Amino acid sequence: MLSAVIVLAIFGLVLAEAAPLIARVGPAAFFTDAGWQPTSGRFNLSPMLWGTLLTAAGALLLAGPVGVLTAVHGRFYAPPAWARVQRRVVELLAGIPSVVYGFWGLTVLVPLIARLAPPGPSLLAGILVLALMILPTVTLLADAALAAVPAEQLQGAAALGLGRWATVRGVALPAARAGIGTGVLLALGRAVGETMAVLMVCGNVVQVPESLADPVRTLAANVALEMAYAMGDHRAALFVAGALLTALAALLVALAAVVGRRHAHG
Repeated sequence: MLSAVIVLAIFGLVLAEAAPLIARVGPAAFFTDAGWQPTSGRFNLSPMLWGTLLTAAGALLLAGPVGVLTAVHGRFYAPPAWARVQRRVVELLAGIPSVVYGFWGLTVLVPLIARLAPPGPSLLAGILVLALMILPTVTLLADAALAAVPAEQLQGAAALGLGRWATVRGVALPAARAGIGTGVLLALGRAVGETMAVLMVCGNVVQVPESLADPVRTLAANVALEMAYAMGDHRAALFVAGALLTALAALLVALAAVVGRRHAHG
């Protein structure tokens, strides 16, 4: 209950700060204004919303399959000793601070991208760094879902003469799909809310990208960059961005809960 009260209090504060500006200019202004110039009365958040969704979706497209296959390898193919090492490495990746991922992306990944498609800080850099950051979440939750598959089902598949891959594909993955789906949604939630790493590698240009090489700015990075000096309507507009991020996170958590509930009743 205490956790729920704290979350509701945070959401209430964000809405209280954002509501006066929303009421005055209308919700549509945050998606139809001429641009993002909050000191001049223009509050278009669409470019940052697109930046957020594209970086998160691109990261998930990369990390999702890799994470699930890593979990399958550790659970069904790797020798026990190697599986333990693999799990420890994945747990280590999960514990690395996001700013360290950002440093790595800025000093290693961005220069590599700049050689192929200048300027370097870009949507692609954000996708690759975020994919590495959410990979542990997908892997660990997929591994937990696969571990929860009843042993009787696997033994039954073996008794029918199914090979290892046929058992994984036809028995283990279908039985674990809800748990894997929950992990994917939670990983997507982390990608949507990530701030420091994408701020360092994405270029922070307010625009809708036309290619992977274009710089972008996400909602979270926008708040981090401008909150220190924002005042008046500018500050309120940043709270609107925070409310939009909170709504996206709440939607993903709700979807994860629905998927988990279906798994529990399945």
